[in-house]
Order: sequence, then structure tokens, then C-alpha cells
Amino acid sequence: MLQQTTVAAVKEYFRRFTTLWPTVGALAAAEDAAVMGEWAGLGYYARARNLLKCARVVAGELGGRFPQDAEALMELPGIGRYTASAVASIAFDKPETVMDGNVERVVARLYDIHAPLPLVKRELYALAADLTPWRRPGDHAQAMMDLGATICTPRSPACGICPLRDSCAARAAGTAADLPVKSEKKAKPVRLGYLYLARRSDGALLLERRPDRGLLGGMLGWPGSEWTGDPQDDPPLEADWQELTGEVRHTFTHFHLILRLRHATVAPDTLPTRGTFVAQGDFRPSDLPTVMRKAYDLWRGHATDGARTGD
Repeated sequence: MLQQTTVAAVKEYFRRFTTLWPTVGALAAAEDAAVMGEWAGLGYYARARNLLKCARVVAGELGGRFPQDAEALMELPGIGRYTASAVASIAFDKPETVMDGNVERVVARLYDIHAPLPLVKRELYALAADLTPWRRPGDHAQAMMDLGATICTPRSPACGICPLRDSCAARAAGTAADLPVKSEKKAKPVRLGYLYLARRSDGALLLERRPDRGLLGGMLGWPGSEWTGDPQDDPPLEADWQELTGEVRHTFTHFHLILRLRHATVAPDTLPTRGTFVAQGDFRPSDLPTVMRKAYDLWRGHATDGARTGD
């Protein structure tokens, strides 16, 4: 959960997950849809799919026991170098180097390194490895990450209370606030698309589960068009589609997305070409990923306003 996501965003999800599925065996036995629904809103949904795959390998093939070294951990689904090193170090006291964005920043300042990221990642990792002790490596890893998160922050680092201030080259040079240097990012492209919100006269809503592979893989959502520079109208059924005023804007890692919404009310016997009608009582908006929840909120807001004004 902490891959590319802050503790503040993760903590309630973590508490809920460990309450619902307190052991790796319980998680392995969970239904995919239940896990994806509880993950909704956290983003990077491939993590949830890999979490399930990993739990099933550990609970099944490995008898419920995790490997203890980083190389073996990286053979599990969804576990790369960062996660493997963190688990091996913190859970099993192995002298592995844990390198996240916070640690990169601490090391860049400690050694006053001005070469830009990501080109300098390998050098920063080597320096962090030199700092990693054989004794209590897990405590060291957590201390370095917490130092970057709370004291050696991106803006206005609190150098005066930093336990490494006397040995920090960037503090001595007065350059701490400027580090680490990052290469200029390319502007993100903009993609467009349509979403279709269909409701039967009995209240059921048309939803579809996205393919496991790809963006929002395995998540519940509204049927829609492809997300491209020039999307084609592709409704999931024949209806008197009406376009909603307004649009949904959302930013993914590699692009900005702008969605136009179309809605329709259809008869109970209507058959869609894709998706499934879900009874109103079985639908939980919280199961939707953020971009789909934005569309739902816009649609609901329009329906509420219409009811108020008599439209």
C-alpha cells in the first residue's frame, strides 16, 4: 500500500484490510471483487491484484510463510526491490538497503549531490548501502524514511533539529533546500473520453468490471469509450442519451483525463451490449475508483438539482 502512496492516505485502508483479513490465509481466500472494492480510491490498482496473487502464493505454495531474504521475496507477485528490501529488513532483520523518495532526499543532502534524479539513483543507492548497518537494519531503514518524511522534508527542511546536521554536507554548503535536483518532467498529454450512466426504471444501474490488465484493472466502473485524443461515441445500449453539463477531470501518472458524461433511463427489460445492471440495493459508490466516483457524484448532483428545480 505504501508503494508511491503516503502513510496518511494508506492508514485507514490498512486498518480496514487487516480487520477484514487478519492473516495471509484469510486474504488469500477473499473474493477478488471484495478486495478490489475495499481498495477503491487508493489508486495504482495493480497493487491490489498483486496483493491477492502474492497472498495466494504464500498461503498455498509456501505454506503460509514468507521468504526472509530480498531475492526470494522478489519472486513473489508485485514485490520489487524496494518492497523486498523493506520486508527483509524490517520483518526479518536482514541488512538490506531500503531506498524510497525520502531516503533519496536524505542521502542527496547528506552528501550534497547535485546531479539530477533519476540519473543519480544508482549513486544514491550505493551511498545508502554504505550507511546500512548489520545491526538493527530494520530500525535504521525506518529511521531514514521517517527522517525524510518529518524533518528532511522537500520544502523548508528542519535542519536545526536534524540528528545528522553536523555531518550533512548540504547543510554546511547552504544547499539543502535545493536538493535533490530533479530532471525537468515532460508535459503530460491530455486524453478525452465518454462515460455512459444508464439507470433502469426500477433503479438498477449499468456497471462493468474493467479487464484485469490495464488502467483501473479489475475495478468496477461505468461503461465508456476509449480514452484517446479523439474518442468515438460507443454507448453500451440503445437509449435516448442526454449529455450532462460539466465534465470529469482526473490525472493519472502519465496523462490528464477529461470525460464527458451521458445518462439515460431505460426500461427494465433493456439488454446492454456490455456491462451488467446492478440492483440499487447492491450498489456501493465506495466500490468505485476515484475517477468513476467523480462521475457518479456529478451525475447525482445533476439529478438532485433537477429534482429541486422541477427539470
